[in-house]
Amino acid sequence: MRLKPIYSMTGYGQNSAQLSSGAKIHIELRSVNSRFLDIAFRLPEELRGAEAAMRQSITQTLRRGKIDCRAVFEAPQSAPAMPDASAAAPLLAFDTALRALAPHLAPLSVGEVLRFIGSAQEDHADAAEIAQVASLATQQALTALVAARALEGDRLRTLLLDRIEQIGRYAARAREIVPLAVERQQARFTARWEEALAALTGAETSVETLNDRRLQEAASFAIRIDVAEELDRLQAHLQTLRDLLAQGGELGKRLDFLIQELHREANTLGSKSAALELSEIALELKVLIEQMREQVQNIE
Repeated sequence: MRLKPIYSMTGYGQNSAQLSSGAKIHIELRSVNSRFLDIAFRLPEELRGAEAAMRQSITQTLRRGKIDCRAVFEAPQSAPAMPDASAAAPLLAFDTALRALAPHLAPLSVGEVLRFIGSAQEDHADAAEIAQVASLATQQALTALVAARALEGDRLRTLLLDRIEQIGRYAARAREIVPLAVERQQARFTARWEEALAALTGAETSVETLNDRRLQEAASFAIRIDVAEELDRLQAHLQTLRDLLAQGGELGKRLDFLIQELHREANTLGSKSAALELSEIALELKVLIEQMREQVQNIE
């Protein structure tokens, strides 16, 4: 059965598109993990008006992640045109009028006049076309970004399933050890109890009553160190994780909750461990669960 995709929040995508004037727009998208969708733009002045259209394309595609959108506007290559001297007339008239009011002001330099002429003659592409082409380039870059995030998501799924299997094996081993550990601890408890009884002198309580109390305490002690319920819940959480990873989609927050539950069961297992083997297993479980937690933080 083909598994449905899951998506990492780490990825990269880029695309370029061309305007009718020959100018080109280059879009680069980088994403890393974040609790929410956080978009940061680095745009040249020519594309400031296209930011809203680009943002809409991103928000319609992505749900979570810190997105860095970098754009470059590449003007068309053309032979430099001779300056049109008549274009400077309004500027020179304004300069003359201004210096009549403020004679201390210096006249405009040739360089300043030429920059004004160049700005006036610059062929700016239509703002609507820029927004449309920038949005198209963003959508194509998003397609590449989503594909990269899906590829990374497959890698994360493989890693998580491997950790799930390892945890399952440790849990099965713990289930084998628990009855023997409980039996050993009960025997030790009984031995210490009998030593305490032997030390009593002149006690008024009957031996039968003390033996009954011993059995009650031994049973209570066995319950306190029995971790069968914790192991049952651990296995149930592992199966839920397998089901979610097969289901695909936006899983990050649900996976994070289940990882917390796994950690809670591992902590309880460690605190109730009645044998060195169980303590070692609990430690291994915590290491594997922490590895899973780090990876789950990166899933959308």
